[in-house]
Amino acid sequence: MTSIVKITELELGSLRQLRAESSREGFKFVERLCEEWISGANRFDAPGEALFVAVIDGQVMGVCGLNRDPYTNDQRIGRVRRLYVAPAHRRHRIGQALLKAVVGHARGHFSLLRVRTDEASAFFVAQGFRPVASETESTHVLEKLSAGVRP
Repeated sequence: MTSIVKITELELGSLRQLRAESSREGFKFVERLCEEWISGANRFDAPGEALFVAVIDGQVMGVCGLNRDPYTNDQRIGRVRRLYVAPAHRRHRIGQALLKAVVGHARGHFSLLRVRTDEASAFFVAQGFRPVASETESTHVLEKLSAGVRP
């Protein structure tokens, strides 16, 4: 069974497997998450921000964060960050559950969410995000957060 947990303290050792797997795939999401956590550059602790992990049998198998969007001064805009699910656990709705937790948390804090992705366009569209071509720092947006992510 998968548990989606909001965390405020990141145990870097718990991400060892995710770091290795994401690096093997050529993704830098988890490594960047760890580096920014260590440096203090991003701890997902500003108002409205959050970091979630997917835990299966005591192991972290996925991660997704929510930040204020650093590419705008509008504090009503959030950004989905560092979504990654271990390859062996993909296609089991873990990414969807992580994103649903992020969107649920974003309600009441943000009016719009942005994300930049090259690999997961179809996933984000299936979750209610719409593609945008007019923004340089975002590829998809989710408006009207009250509608949320589809169950």
